[in-house]
Amino acid sequence: MSRIKSAFENKKAFIPFITCGDPDLETTAKVVREAVKNGADLIELGIPFSDPTAEGPVIQGANIRALAAGTTTDKIFNLVRELRRDVEIPLVFMTYANVVFSYGSERFISTCREIGIDGLILPDLPYEERDEFQPVCRKYGIDLIPLIAPTSANRIAMIAKAAEGFIYVVSSLGVTGERKEITTDIGSIVKVIRENSSLPCAVGFGISTPEQAKKMSALSDGAIVGSAIIKIIEKYGRDAAPYVGEYVRSMKEAM
Repeated sequence: MSRIKSAFENKKAFIPFITCGDPDLETTAKVVREAVKNGADLIELGIPFSDPTAEGPVIQGANIRALAAGTTTDKIFNLVRELRRDVEIPLVFMTYANVVFSYGSERFISTCREIGIDGLILPDLPYEERDEFQPVCRKYGIDLIPLIAPTSANRIAMIAKAAEGFIYVVSSLGVTGERKEITTDIGSIVKVIRENSSLPCAVGFGISTPEQAKKMSALSDGAIVGSAIIKIIEKYGRDAAPYVGEYVRSMKEAM
């Protein structure tokens, strides 16, 4: 069983998103370990990018802080090497196609394999262009995880059939960020996914409260939370790790 599949085995998966290098990589390492200790089942590690088109102001701010602190892709690879000495849950990178292209796709993806990354999420990669990366990902055993949005409509089945790892269900139109209410009919999207794929699906974009996490995980196999965690890190800076741990525990318990 792959590590990603095991994250969803017999439970609802809680998936925190953390921007690497915000405010520094040492803090990122502490936050990841606290999240794991408090019940995170899989962690999305964001590689900062200068133009993160899927992100709202909170995660944009984290990208700016991380880049200003001198965070690079190579430094993040070294962070993952260090984390893998004791972190056993699945780790996936979330970044943008340009980051992978500029590094060199084969070099980037082969390094992911070497350091113990399980999957790759590229929110600006259209389904029709997945062949830019999918063959190399398969060569090195890295799952290229797709996103399915409310606008995917008649493309949901097609995307689900070709999916690997898990399916990231985007809960709301627009960019990442907390929302008071999620009004999308997640159940109908998940129904089409279930008819076309046996992979687990997790809902992200807009989830911030235990109540939302409980509701979304009841409709799917898990919940993904980014902006709410980034806000905690922004507030507490280098002292954020225990506060993130408390938050992760409250979300996991609600699910």
